[in-house]
Order: sequence, then C-alpha cells, then structure tokens
Amino acid sequence: MLRPWRVLSTYGLDALIVLAAVWSAVGTALRQDRYLPIGIMLWVEVVAIAVLVLLLLLRRRFPFGVPAVLWLVSATLSFVDGRLITSQPGVFVAGLGSALLLGSLRSDVQSRVGLAIVLGGAAIVVYSDPTHEVGNLVFTPIQFALGWLVGYALRERTERTEIAEERAAQAVRDQETAARIAVAEERGRIARELHDVVAHAVSVMVLQVGAVRHRMPVSDAEDREALRKVEAVGRTALAEMRRLLGAMRRDDEHPELVPHPGLGELDQLLDQVRAAGLNVRLQIHGEPVELPPGLDLSAYRIVQEALTNTLKHAHTARAEIELRYSPHDLRVEVRDDGSGPSTGDRPGHGLVGIRERVKVYGGDMSTSSGTNGGFVLRARLPLDGDRT
Repeated sequence: MLRPWRVLSTYGLDALIVLAAVWSAVGTALRQDRYLPIGIMLWVEVVAIAVLVLLLLLRRRFPFGVPAVLWLVSATLSFVDGRLITSQPGVFVAGLGSALLLGSLRSDVQSRVGLAIVLGGAAIVVYSDPTHEVGNLVFTPIQFALGWLVGYALRERTERTEIAEERAAQAVRDQETAARIAVAEERGRIARELHDVVAHAVSVMVLQVGAVRHRMPVSDAEDREALRKVEAVGRTALAEMRRLLGAMRRDDEHPELVPHPGLGELDQLLDQVRAAGLNVRLQIHGEPVELPPGLDLSAYRIVQEALTNTLKHAHTARAEIELRYSPHDLRVEVRDDGSGPSTGDRPGHGLVGIRERVKVYGGDMSTSSGTNGGFVLRARLPLDGDRT
C-alpha cells in the first residue's frame, strides 16, 4: 500500500502534466473555429502547445525559469494565433499552476518579477484573442494573480513551518548540550569528592607507615629503609593528589574543611528536610554494614538529591526512604505521593547526578510512577565489586 502511494505522490503531478499536454494537443488539432490554421501550421501549433505544457516537467530544476518561460512563450504564440492559448483549458490550468509556482518562490525579487510576467502575459494573451471582451482584460489577469497569491501564502506557511521545525531542532540540540554539560559537571564533582576520599585514605596510610617506622628498632635498618621509601612515595602521591584536586576545583569553589557525609549523617539531613516542610519516613531493612567511604558518600548523595527533587518538583508533603542491606548490595528507594514524573519538563541535574554516581560503582538506577501516583527512584549499589 505504501509503495503505490509513494509513487503517486512523487510522479502523480507529472502524470497530470503529461495528460494536460496531450489534452491540449488533441484539442488544438480538433479545433473548429474560423481562426484555425491549415496545413503544416496546424501541426506546428499542436506540437508547440504540447511542448508548452510539458515545460512544467522541468519545474524542479528551473523553479523560476520554467513558469516564466511558459508565460512568455504563451504571449508570443498568441501573436501567431490569437485563439491558440485561450481555446485550450489545459493551457489555462498550466498557466494557473505556473502563477502559483512563481508566487511560491523563496526569492522575493523573482516572485515579484514573476507576478509582473503573469499579469503582462495574461493581458497580452487576452488582448490577442479576436473574440475577447473588454472585461476579460481585467478579470482574466486577476484570476492568475489570485493563483500567484495562493503560491505566496503557501510559501509563507512553509517558511513558518520550517522556522518552527528549526527552532524545535535547536531546542533539542540545546537540551542535549545542557545534558552533556550537566553530566560533565556532575562527573567532575564526583571525581573531586572521590579524590578527597582517596587523599584522606592515603594520608592515613602515610601516617601509619611513619608511626610503624619510628617504633621499629634501629637494628632493622633494611625494614626501616623500606618503610621510609613507602612513606616517601605516599607523601609524593599525596602531594600530587592535592595538586590534582586544586586543578579540578572551579575558580569560585573553595576546599571543603569538613569530612564528607555518609549514611551515618542521614538523620541530620532528614531533620533539615523536615524543617523545609517535607515529612520523611526512613526504613532500614537488613543489618547495616560499614561501607567504603566513597560508596557511603554516594549513597548519602543519592538520598540527598532524591529528596531535593521531591521538594522542588513533587508538590507533596510526604516521602519515604528505604535502605535495604544485603551481603552483596545496598538498595536505596525514595518515593513520594506527589504529582509524579512530568513528560513536559526537562530532566533535572539531580537525576543526572544520581545516575552518574550509580554508574561509578557498577550499579543500576530506575525511576517510575508509584502504584498510587507519585514518583519512585530506585538505586542499587554493589558492595562486593559485582558490576553486572
């Protein structure tokens, strides 16, 4: 079904043009008026009228030249035979189509020149017809001018449609760019936090190695020297880590002077959220275990970002948090009974941050509508290095 329709939409108008050319040629050959030429001149007119209409087959390649030439040739042929053009309805339709094509041209100059050609050509053709009436000198050009106006209106509509489509495409590109920037910024933030965690761990290791080295007896010179080298390498790594952290921070960002939070500080976060007007209930399932510092920080940030999104977008006063500990993973679920996910809004940076944090630890994240409405966020963070 689709292929015949595609062929018809592509070649249907060309087929009508060929049909109009044949119709005009046959009509010219069968004319019965007293102005009909005889002999070879008749067949010249038959061929000329067919070629005149068939010119429209080249309209895509010469959008201005073909309709303009059709009108100029029509005016010229009317001098040879005044009834040749006006006697054929197919030529009238071809002229009307040419006027529409000239009106739809993107160039204002070409379009206005085309209008002048249409009006002048129509007036000449009507005047050359020996049977014309005075009123035809006015009304016939007006008919073709109306065809030109239809083409002009279609051009305006097409341009508005194209502008709207371009704006929509630009909005999509801007949204994609904003999303990429948000992901890059969030990855930078995660990297700075994890570098802070690693730098703290390295610092502790260096201090412990130094303490062990100082407590070792002098007689263990070889072991003391090995520990001294380990301590030196650790201090060098720590210095490089601090320089890297300084390079990663933005100009307006200052070093954090307090330890990064974890799930142990979740109660303070919930108190702050409740003070902002959101009633939050926390449920913990399973036996809580000590989490690696980076993962502990990421779990805290996931809950923090989810509650922030609830405060900003859910338009509700209640939310629930579930933490499920298992030997292999930690599952975080935050749900509310608000307005649910909106398909009309652009995704916020909060969900981008949560997705990136989950990705760092090989976990997975999902969002959905609740069974009774609202919004549900689920995240899984592996605890044993399982990245499947």
